[in-house]
Amino acid sequence: MPRRRRNDDDDGDKPARKPRTKKAKRKRGRGSGRSLIGKLFYAGVVLCLWGIIAVGGVVAYYAAQLPPIDQLTVPKRPPNIAILASDGTLIANRGETGGRTVSIKELPPYLPKAFVAIEDRRFYDHYGIDPVGIARAVVRNIMRRGGGMQGGSTLTQQLAKNLFLTQERTASRKIQEAILALWLERNYTKDQILELYLNRVYFGAGAYGVEAAAQRYYGKSARAVSLSEAAVLAGLVQAPSRLAPNRNREAAQSRAELVIAAMNELGFITPGMTKTALGAPAQPVRPQGAGSVNYAADYVMDVLDDFVGTIESDIVVQTTIDPSLQNAAERSLVDELNAKGQKFNVSQGAFVALQPDGAVRALVGGRNYETSQFNRATAARRQPGSSFKPFVYLTAVERGLTPDTVREDSPVNYKGWTPENYDRGYRGPLTLRDALALSLNTIAVKLNLEVGPKAVVQTAQRLGITSPLQANPSLALGTSEVTPLELVSAYAAFANGGNGVIPYVIDQVKGTDGKVVYRRPQGGGLGRVIEPGAVAMMNEMMHNTFVIGTAQKAQIPGWTMAGKTGTTQDYKDAWFVGFTGNLVAGVWLGNDDGTLTKRVTGGNLPTEVWHTFMKTALKDKQPVPLPGSERFMPGSPDSPLASIFGGSGTTTPQMRETGWVPPAQQRRSQKNFLERLFGL
Repeated sequence: MPRRRRNDDDDGDKPARKPRTKKAKRKRGRGSGRSLIGKLFYAGVVLCLWGIIAVGGVVAYYAAQLPPIDQLTVPKRPPNIAILASDGTLIANRGETGGRTVSIKELPPYLPKAFVAIEDRRFYDHYGIDPVGIARAVVRNIMRRGGGMQGGSTLTQQLAKNLFLTQERTASRKIQEAILALWLERNYTKDQILELYLNRVYFGAGAYGVEAAAQRYYGKSARAVSLSEAAVLAGLVQAPSRLAPNRNREAAQSRAELVIAAMNELGFITPGMTKTALGAPAQPVRPQGAGSVNYAADYVMDVLDDFVGTIESDIVVQTTIDPSLQNAAERSLVDELNAKGQKFNVSQGAFVALQPDGAVRALVGGRNYETSQFNRATAARRQPGSSFKPFVYLTAVERGLTPDTVREDSPVNYKGWTPENYDRGYRGPLTLRDALALSLNTIAVKLNLEVGPKAVVQTAQRLGITSPLQANPSLALGTSEVTPLELVSAYAAFANGGNGVIPYVIDQVKGTDGKVVYRRPQGGGLGRVIEPGAVAMMNEMMHNTFVIGTAQKAQIPGWTMAGKTGTTQDYKDAWFVGFTGNLVAGVWLGNDDGTLTKRVTGGNLPTEVWHTFMKTALKDKQPVPLPGSERFMPGSPDSPLASIFGGSGTTTPQMRETGWVPPAQQRRSQKNFLERLFGL
């Protein structure tokens, strides 16, 4: 239909429009403004809804990456193994955490409050996520302008991260952390969450949990920490490496002062407590000595599986280690190396002390545990030198020879092999008693060939040597390698009257609830491995080592002692193993790389270490006679002479009164013309 053309003169049927007034224009303008605001509001609402949907989608996506909520459980804390000395004191904690689990009820009230004050002061008011805390952290970060950033994570979020997530700082991890925090708040009480946190958070130096941290930095249980120590521990979790009190005491104390101020502000402590804590800053403990007790703890861990199998919860291991003997062994070894190690070019050593029944009383696996964790007492196989000779002589005694049997000290040539004595001299006919005391190589080799190297190997194995032994002529000179622990353990049969022992360090194992998991049975060991008569003869000969032989300077007046020194070819290894009726101890000195020492022999440095230790170990103890000592002493073991025998070797008034003189001293008084002439 054709469009009608408008005629300017034709007004049509419409009434004429009135001219627009300014007021009408203003009203129209306001209407347009309202329409624009409405549109913007509408758009904002829509945008927010889409934003919520998007956030919800993101949250749902990352929530889907987590295990199903209905199947979510708090993972078990790795078990801790608390290793105790024989007196119940803590030697060390082993395991991934470094300390046992503690309940919040065991702790002083100010300890958990310190963490709340500095890490999450609204902990008891929020539901896992704290918008107020997040806002406060954002404001403070803006105000700092480039300073260290402050996080807004709650304690619950931190726990969620430690329990379920990695340490990466990403948006996805923060979303999952928030989801898990809400789950924790729904399923656990506040105190349960705080207890979980205190037992899982990392404090540096391998310490997970407040108990491990208290032991690591203050040498005490978390149950006994002071307020100032609690403040340091609470402040430490922000940056464990930077705020460790044993590495950066000033920074740790500054942080602790902030913790104390926050506790005071929140009313967790009184002004008096605040003043006291600020006036007495916490002092971290410094490791004392060389840390040798850790070698003993490592040995416990090496054998623990044999008794308890897989460990799934915290346990307490009661050991046979005597703290005073452990300290004495460490001091005697380390002091000797510090004083003479450089002069004699010897850098390392090991020390083992046992009761005659095999209970390990002290074990030092090296000069310093922090420097080297290799346990030379249990894992290093070295040639024992002449300290192996007692097994040769025992084999000979068991075939009918006696200490008075005479053999010729003369040159030996076995298929071109010509072993010599230490001084390269020969003494002619000598009793086995003196030959062993003087550590003559020629007679030992002749005895080895006489009884057969295979028989000697069987004797050593019967007494407890487990390392491979080569049945050859040089076996008599200790050329097959053994560990210090097994050599000392084999000597225990001489000290206890002939029973073979299996060294043990664990008495019992308990759970933290007190339930016994393992208890060492009575008896045990290898049973009788030496007949009493043979024990008596061997002890007489090895006692002679202290009278005329290579261990004379190791005597302790009042005690009957026996033992044997050992030195390997070219002075590579030096040993001394000696014993009384109540203690067996052995020393090895050398270098890990096999470097030769400067003439270190079993009769000098190792004997000095042993003597220093035994003076402490036997102090104030009642002398105990050696098994079979009645063979070489008149009367019973309770005779007054028992406390005299083994002294300096001089004739005492009691000896003159009874007319008795030790056989070795009698022999020394019966010198030939040349010996008297040259003072030999």
